[in-house]
Amino acid sequence: MQQQVLLITPPFTQLNTPYPATAYLKGFLNTIGVSAKQADLGIEVILRLFSRSGLEEMFAQIPKDRKETLTPNSNRIFKLKKDYIDTIDPVISFLQFKNPTLAYNICDEDFLPQASRFQQLEELDWAFGTMGIQDKARHLATLYLEDLSDFIQEAVDPNFGFSRYAERLGRSASSFDPLYEAIQSAPSFIDKMIFELLEPKMQGITTVCISVPFPGNLFGALRAGQFIKANYPKVSIAMGGGYPNTELRSIKDPRIFEFVDFITLDDGERPLENLLQYLNGEIPQEKLKRTFFKNGEKIAYSIGQSLDVPFSKVGTPDYEGLPLQNYLSVIEIVNPMHRLWSDGRWNKLTMAHGCYWKKCNFCDVSLNYIQHYEPISAQLICDRIEELIKQTGQTGFHFVDEAAPPALMRELAIEILRRDLKITWWTNIRFEQRFTLDLCRLLKASGCIAVSGGLEVASDRLLKLMQKGVTVEQVAKVAHNFTESGIMVHAYLMYGFPTQTDQETIDSLEMVRQLFQYNVLQSGFWHLFAMTAHSPIGHEPAKFGVTRVGPDFGGFADNDLIHEDPTGAEHEWYSDGLKKALFNYMHGLGFDFDLQEWFDFEIPETSVPSNFIYNAITDEAAEKLSSNSKLVWIGNQPELKITGQNKGILFIENKTSSLQVRFKKDNEAILKWLFDNLQGHNSIAWSALQENLQENQNPSWDRLHQSRVWNELRSVGLLIV
Repeated sequence: MQQQVLLITPPFTQLNTPYPATAYLKGFLNTIGVSAKQADLGIEVILRLFSRSGLEEMFAQIPKDRKETLTPNSNRIFKLKKDYIDTIDPVISFLQFKNPTLAYNICDEDFLPQASRFQQLEELDWAFGTMGIQDKARHLATLYLEDLSDFIQEAVDPNFGFSRYAERLGRSASSFDPLYEAIQSAPSFIDKMIFELLEPKMQGITTVCISVPFPGNLFGALRAGQFIKANYPKVSIAMGGGYPNTELRSIKDPRIFEFVDFITLDDGERPLENLLQYLNGEIPQEKLKRTFFKNGEKIAYSIGQSLDVPFSKVGTPDYEGLPLQNYLSVIEIVNPMHRLWSDGRWNKLTMAHGCYWKKCNFCDVSLNYIQHYEPISAQLICDRIEELIKQTGQTGFHFVDEAAPPALMRELAIEILRRDLKITWWTNIRFEQRFTLDLCRLLKASGCIAVSGGLEVASDRLLKLMQKGVTVEQVAKVAHNFTESGIMVHAYLMYGFPTQTDQETIDSLEMVRQLFQYNVLQSGFWHLFAMTAHSPIGHEPAKFGVTRVGPDFGGFADNDLIHEDPTGAEHEWYSDGLKKALFNYMHGLGFDFDLQEWFDFEIPETSVPSNFIYNAITDEAAEKLSSNSKLVWIGNQPELKITGQNKGILFIENKTSSLQVRFKKDNEAILKWLFDNLQGHNSIAWSALQENLQENQNPSWDRLHQSRVWNELRSVGLLIV
């Protein structure tokens, strides 16, 4: 019997775009002839709740005696319930880009009811100026929704959150007891919505696959499984995704199989294919791939024998069935990179499976999704880009690589230009030396608008201990290259790495101060180091000077570890000060403040020279060329004219300027050869240029390289990458 498959993302992930796991799996199932439906229960619950009928129902079910115990803020919201009910539908429509003129009403600030979230309005002028009315309105509308979210958490369901549901139960859940106890309780108002939305999707379904990317999706997944088990007992339920992949690899507690039948690990394509074959009676249970299941009263695990599906064969993500036009573009906080995560709908793609570096000691490098590196060709990536544009009608792409490989990014950019694709894209990188200014200019020309990367701790000692493979100076130079090309740079910043001293913490902050002062970074975010079970530090904590002190494994999740760092600073002390300083630096403020200003306890003086970053970004290193280098022209095709016996002009018409580049007659042949071969955004191998110069002997490379025409062309779009 052909299985009828339903792929589900449980509440909640992002508001602005679907989490891509189900689209990836549906794309793969297309390649093997299995049809599947998919649903994002998160956005469906949000749209059901944040509607006129949803708010009416929500306010009506609050008991009278409950109102008397609410905080003043929630009491205010309850008293303004008519204003919320009357405004919710137009606000949601506005956040879906369906009602843009409402921005004028919202920005008048007497249209939306306001509660405590609106106390942060003083930063709006910095964020949006006087002209960004659409952005300002979306930020105000987001605050309005967050006020309602605060009310829901207090008065309706304490587990609610826009991008997470009962996250506290799923995070660090070494024992299943709290989750199991919670799921035995009566369904909440939000749970009932999940059930109502799930029920009509179950008609004719034989297999449900629930993707659980984060701890904040686990409770919703189990509630969905509970509902299906109670009402559709013949339906098989499989669970996979990021949370099981990292947290449930050692699971011993069989009670979870009251809510699901199978748990798969790592890449989901082959495990899902084998599972469907097993359910069809085509293969025995022992051939299931990386799958947990209940065998009697115990948990069994089948590693399987089938090879994983090559990354080049997994197909193009398929978003069919997801309400792409109904997601909400919100602006939660005015951090430039966080805005990209929450604003606009992005098609998700991956350039390469895994991480090409896979050495960072704090990272889960032992797991398949990082350890197994497999790139695909730029041509195949562009095929998938074109297919997704045709399918979704949208040209924004977020490449969700662990770290996009520079060589593949170069080829992708060239292929995007060659196909004349007009897309907008961003991705995650390592701050590799290979990101030269020319490569960054090429990426910008292909549509790249932003990159994020791990600076982590701005200390060369700690970067070496981490095995990041970079130095602070190198990060500064590379980030500067991106910024100079017009590409925004976001840095992941870490504090509390094992053995990090007070001095190193303050020196790291000083590096960050200078990076923002000289506009090398435009966005950043501090994270407190967390030790995980699948990282080199988690495997050998003593090697890094720390001691694991918990938690005791209770048979369920095993990932987040508690540790002591006897030689390091009191890392938590620095949290507020680091974040306060960074907030100001991103606003362009506080660069002349002494670092002590950010902390309410005594800190050491920084030992970093005040001109460290300036010297790093102004030190011009010699251009490195290799046989793998390529020449690319990112402008329009020039027109070459000879204007005299010994001279000529290249006429170049670009979008914003008209240029004339003069040259001597002896450069005519090589210029004609260059632009004949570079037209249509083709590239020329560096070795081919060398061969041409040697064969024709006019001019020599030294003469061409030092000529004015060469330097002018290099400045206006002739790149060596």
